[in-house]
Amino acid sequence: MTETTELRIGVVGAGLMGADHVTRINHRVSGATVTAIVEPDEARASAAVAQTPGAVAFRRIEDAIEADAVDAVLVATPGRFHEPVLLPALEAKLAILCEKPLTPDSESSLRVLEAEQRLDRPHIQVGFMRRFDPEYIQLRRLVESGDAGGLITLHCAHRNQKTGEGYVDSMLITDSVVHEFDIVPWLVGSPIASVEVRKLKRNTLAPSWLNDPQFVMIETESGVLANVEINVNIQFGYQVATEAVFEKGVAQIGRSAGIGVFRDGSFQVAEHQDFRTRFSAAYDTQVQRWVDAVKRGEIDGPSAWDGYRVAAACEAGVEAQATGRRVDVNYIHKPAFYA
Repeated sequence: MTETTELRIGVVGAGLMGADHVTRINHRVSGATVTAIVEPDEARASAAVAQTPGAVAFRRIEDAIEADAVDAVLVATPGRFHEPVLLPALEAKLAILCEKPLTPDSESSLRVLEAEQRLDRPHIQVGFMRRFDPEYIQLRRLVESGDAGGLITLHCAHRNQKTGEGYVDSMLITDSVVHEFDIVPWLVGSPIASVEVRKLKRNTLAPSWLNDPQFVMIETESGVLANVEINVNIQFGYQVATEAVFEKGVAQIGRSAGIGVFRDGSFQVAEHQDFRTRFSAAYDTQVQRWVDAVKRGEIDGPSAWDGYRVAAACEAGVEAQATGRRVDVNYIHKPAFYA
């Protein structure tokens, strides 16, 4: 494929995330076009095709592959459905951008790694979009530069307005803190060594079955501790923020942005309501860089190996949440394929 060739993308999953990616590729990403929507739900598939002239709907990824309709796939289904898409896509040697998580557990992630290693190079990029957020990039550069001295600790907050009926305790880890399990070692430059979870005083506005909020303590192999406040029924909006404490100072990212208004004896700044606005620029950059990298025969972001490490951390996190114990995170030896 040449730099000027349009990359034919099949978007797998036409729910909230998939539909957002279809709009992104159609209107804000260059060098690519959506040629297939893979979605078993007919109403969702029809809605996605309606906004994408020329795209064809398929019920299964195998059908799109057999029709030679795609060069690459963007996987936006819930995590439990990723492996059945990833394996046939790898067998067809398609380029893949897989939304988090790679898979829900380390065992299935290892099966994906094994399948990918039968190819000549990595084909999977995992959609941890925070690595493409300008503020996270600036913070990582500050850590690497040493200008503020050594990094001592991270205070992270992951807050959502509210959750729905299907949201349960383990999803605090697997759907939310999953992002911190990627971004913390990326910022620190060291893998996660252990996880501990503490349940805080319960928010009475949360669903009755949910123990929300919680603290998740992450320790890296280099000894840096990060505490994550996961708080998903805080009512006011969507907020992802980090405070980094250094030997010679403190850095903060993720504060509310936009116009500040002084009026009627108060000061107000609007807050994001969901991930689509907070990380809109990061998603755009991620997908554009993935498209450009595919044309070079590369990936340009987190690999399937990174996805496997996050799956292992999530398993430890869920165990720590259930037992109240500090749980070590164990990994296989990193294959040379991902060096």
